[in-house]
Amino acid sequence: MKRIAIVVGETSGDMLGAGLLTSLRERYPDAIFEGIGGPLMQSRGFDSLYPMERLSVMGLVEVLGRLFELLKIRKSLVQYWSENPPDVLIGIDAPDFNLTLEEKLKARGVKTVHYVSPSVWAWRQKRVIKVGRAVDLMLTLFPFEARFYEEHRIPVRFVGHHLADKIPFETPKTPARETLGLDVSKPLVCLMPGSRGGEVERLGPLFLETAQLMLRKRADLQFVIPAASVDRRNQLEAQLADMPLKLPVTIVLSQSHTCMAAADVILLASGTATLEAMLLKRPMVVSYKVNKVTAFLLRRMLKQPFISLPNLLAGRELVPEVLQEQATPMKLAHELITCLEDQDTRHQLHETFQFIHRQLRRNADHEAAKAVIELLEPEQAAGADMRQDAH
Repeated sequence: MKRIAIVVGETSGDMLGAGLLTSLRERYPDAIFEGIGGPLMQSRGFDSLYPMERLSVMGLVEVLGRLFELLKIRKSLVQYWSENPPDVLIGIDAPDFNLTLEEKLKARGVKTVHYVSPSVWAWRQKRVIKVGRAVDLMLTLFPFEARFYEEHRIPVRFVGHHLADKIPFETPKTPARETLGLDVSKPLVCLMPGSRGGEVERLGPLFLETAQLMLRKRADLQFVIPAASVDRRNQLEAQLADMPLKLPVTIVLSQSHTCMAAADVILLASGTATLEAMLLKRPMVVSYKVNKVTAFLLRRMLKQPFISLPNLLAGRELVPEVLQEQATPMKLAHELITCLEDQDTRHQLHETFQFIHRQLRRNADHEAAKAVIELLEPEQAAGADMRQDAH
């Protein structure tokens, strides 16, 4: 009977873990799955030794406040799995916690997998040395990540992205607009200034001022903003009330996917949302602002010319990135109006987004499970390769 240890630290990891666990059960129906997981994993028979929420910590101050507890949890897991070694440990994301856990258990003879690459390809590339010590196999969501690990001779498998599996190749706008109660005949701009309070504080007024300028050129526009929480909705409503002109803006609680699907063009902060917008085939303008000191440090550390996933995946500028001092209402309004009105560019963008979507749609749950099984059963994997070669 296989014992498979999995550690996740947040909701996105719980989703990946649940899909992976389900696929692994097809090969190992009697396996024991244990570690740290969320409600989705637990609903599939996972034994969570600690609540996942204890690992869900964002921000330096919050991490420092919980550091002793986090170290205690990791130490207890190392001790438990050293005394009761699993067949494999799979750390999903949460690299600050999981890579050290993986390194310690790998040194004790446990096979280790890390699922979702940390951004070593973008900054702090020396972390790849630690990755090499910590993992027997890295599973990546994107092909450019896999190429990076291949260059550093770290065993890697590109498994694709679960969002690419779930989002259809074509998503019509009208049903999404009807769901949100928006006018199906007027052009719609989706504004997404981020999910955290600090992001909305910096980008909310900028995005609303951009909407004002756009309305001067296109009076037929309507706008929608998905708020990540009640607090963010209240924050955005206060910002909207401060605008000198009344704007045709609808603020929706959650439903970011539906808001993006309804849109003709999206203005958004950088992050995973850029991937979802690309998979929905929506033109977008990516913008972000941090304080000047942080911006100075990031520019020195970043090793990539782009920050948005569509551009990173294409290896060229597909979508405008308007950052820092360049991010003015006038510049953003110009880029968004161009996205709305340049039909040739919209068509080319749609075709390129389709191509990338097909690249990423690989049945990620199945591919990740297959890679783990091949790590656990190298003899069978080698035999399958020999049989394939014979044909």
